[in-house]
Amino acid sequence: MDPKDRPSRATEAFFGRRRGKAMRPQQAAALESGFGKYRLDLTAEPPVDLSTLFEADVSAVRLEIGFGGGEHLLHRATEAPSIGFIGVEPFVNGMAKMMMAVREKPLANLKVYDDDATRLLDWLPQASLAGIDLLYPDPWPKKKHWKRRFVSPINLDRFARVLKPGSKFRFASDIDTYVNWTLLHCRAHGAFAWQASEAADWHRPYDGWPGTRYEAKAIREGRRPAYLTFITT
Repeated sequence: MDPKDRPSRATEAFFGRRRGKAMRPQQAAALESGFGKYRLDLTAEPPVDLSTLFEADVSAVRLEIGFGGGEHLLHRATEAPSIGFIGVEPFVNGMAKMMMAVREKPLANLKVYDDDATRLLDWLPQASLAGIDLLYPDPWPKKKHWKRRFVSPINLDRFARVLKPGSKFRFASDIDTYVNWTLLHCRAHGAFAWQASEAADWHRPYDGWPGTRYEAKAIREGRRPAYLTFITT
């Protein structure tokens, strides 16, 4: 995307802290070596065909924003070697965990990015993705921070631009107010049709869902996750 055509950016990032506890030497080494192989370089021109980014021969490309510890992304990329996956995670410790995992079991259908996902979305070619997953994003519960929620009219515009028609945007959260927020924003946007035929649908995990540590914590604390699926129109 030409810089002059990019949507205006929020003055505050959509994510919180970048670092947690100090990394062990082997984690730092895995991060450095892993970035050499897996990290996307947004200073380069994006390819017309995203499949050329991957070592594997992939038929489609999906994006996961904020993969945390990487449980879901690793599961999906391992079970679907013919699909290319791009994972975004600004939190250094989460990215280090992912790079440790792929050092042990390399994935030829994976790429990662460790900064603001909006930069990546603006870099990607139009209609280049087969799906976007936004799983348990930071809910920013205080009203004064709602502008930092990733689901917003501007970011839904970004999603609509990079997703192919008929692709899926999947959103999971254990925070009721953010689930309602997402339903309302997607309905108002018009490019996303919610896929739910009965009340139980949005509390039923996605097919092949591996679960995550954050989800398990939410359930232990009495919060019921919701799993929304929208189809681009």
